Amino acid sequence: MWRRFVSSREGMVGLCLLLPIILAALLAPLLSPGDPQAMVGPALLKPFADAAFPLGTDRLGRSVLAALLHGASASLIVAAAAAWGALCLGTAIGTVAGFAGGRTDEALMRLTEAFQAVPGFILALALVSVVGPSLGSVVLAITLSAWTGPARVVRAEILSLRGRDFVDAYRVLGMRPMQIAFQQVLPNALPPVITLAAVVVAAAILVEAALSFLGLGDPNHITWGRMIAEGRSVLRTAPFLSAIPGIAIIVTVLAVNLVGEGINEALAGKRVAA
Repeated sequence: MWRRFVSSREGMVGLCLLLPIILAALLAPLLSPGDPQAMVGPALLKPFADAAFPLGTDRLGRSVLAALLHGASASLIVAAAAAWGALCLGTAIGTVAGFAGGRTDEALMRLTEAFQAVPGFILALALVSVVGPSLGSVVLAITLSAWTGPARVVRAEILSLRGRDFVDAYRVLGMRPMQIAFQQVLPNALPPVITLAAVVVAAAILVEAALSFLGLGDPNHITWGRMIAEGRSVLRTAPFLSAIPGIAIIVTVLAVNLVGEGINEALAGKRVAA
């Protein structure tokens, strides 16, 4: 599978873009030690005008590079945690619904449709507004707004697998239904979910940035969306304050989607080979 992924042009381009971003996020405390919100230089210094501040400073004299590195860490952690929560929740609900069938399936699918009736961003916006802005509430809001897609994908795969002979064989051996569902059937239904994971992560990055832009992110952590929002007041005189984090978001989302395309091609090749 790795060889097939490496042979994918989209996957390799996405990986080459994504790895530096992940490394920058992980190494942010080493690359830019100290408080990224500390005032360390003259205000509104343009990029490349001073070697000490390669990306310039904001209107309060804070380093844009430091904010960008620490913002990458916060944004990626929130997006990864929310995507992981959405995938786990959606996978669990989809597996139970698809394997149990009957009234259980009907009830869980009506619940899924109820969540899908509200646009994901509006639901996340409402939840954060009620709970209060913090990293935990943002992760919870994105999780609850993004689990329905994985749930439907997993349910469809489980429905196509639960009538196979190997499922009947495990029933004859005395395994309990949910044990069969999660231990034997679910692993065979995961490839489409793995492909969908990239879409969920990309969407989580955008939703987190939008919430932070609206002032609903954690006020104690700097994020890319918050950087864009803070640059609005000086957009005409210092457009780089909003442009730099905006470009970072675009590149990250593009990289995640390209990696997802590479994974999809690798899994498709695996299925053809099988």
